Amino acid sequence: MAIDADPNPNLAILLGVPLNEAEKIVPISENSALIEEKTGVKPESYGSIFRISFRVDDIVHRFGVRTPSGVDLIVMGAVRSAGQGCMCPANALIRALLRYLLMQSGEVAVVDMEAGIEHLGRGTVEHVDVMLVVTEPSLRSLETARRVSRLAEEIGIKHVFLVGNRVTGEEAKIVEEYSERIHVPLLGLIPFDDNLRILDTLGEKSLASFPSSPGAEEVKRISEALLESEKSAS
Repeated sequence: MAIDADPNPNLAILLGVPLNEAEKIVPISENSALIEEKTGVKPESYGSIFRISFRVDDIVHRFGVRTPSGVDLIVMGAVRSAGQGCMCPANALIRALLRYLLMQSGEVAVVDMEAGIEHLGRGTVEHVDVMLVVTEPSLRSLETARRVSRLAEEIGIKHVFLVGNRVTGEEAKIVEEYSERIHVPLLGLIPFDDNLRILDTLGEKSLASFPSSPGAEEVKRISEALLESEKSAS
């Protein structure tokens, strides 16, 4: 199960859903009828009393999308408007659904979160087993990665790994040294790879288009390392 929890959701396209179909998917956070059905109030009625206990297992069957890659997708979205905070109907629904998917559904769930620390501040990822903090080799990105890693540890995420992205030449050493400095294990370094840029430009869904791509090879190696670390932990 893939969960797109980015305020700018585009995971559907990456998983092979045609653009014209992906554009029709309404994120859970923007589905006014569903939010009202579950919480008892319209999503814009902030400050109103609303239900915080409701069934969410049916949402997967009603709004899940079967993608060409063979992965089921839930487009969660995020609540971003000023003043909505954590205790609003839309966020109550998102948190309940995410909690169900991570703890009760029996699925292996991969959640694509927005860049930065917003989701950690709202506590929407407190039930994940492993967090991959993806960083580019710039100081600003590395500092954000440091903050994300610390917050993840504070809310009880036991396994936090750093992944370098778009890394070239000497930048690899920079990311490696930063990983050691902040005491967050480095799971891998995805090199700057023009093949990946071409994939994105063409809207291709699979790294298999470039089987010998350095970026694709490293993504595969990182996946295997992650699975191996999970086996060791269990």
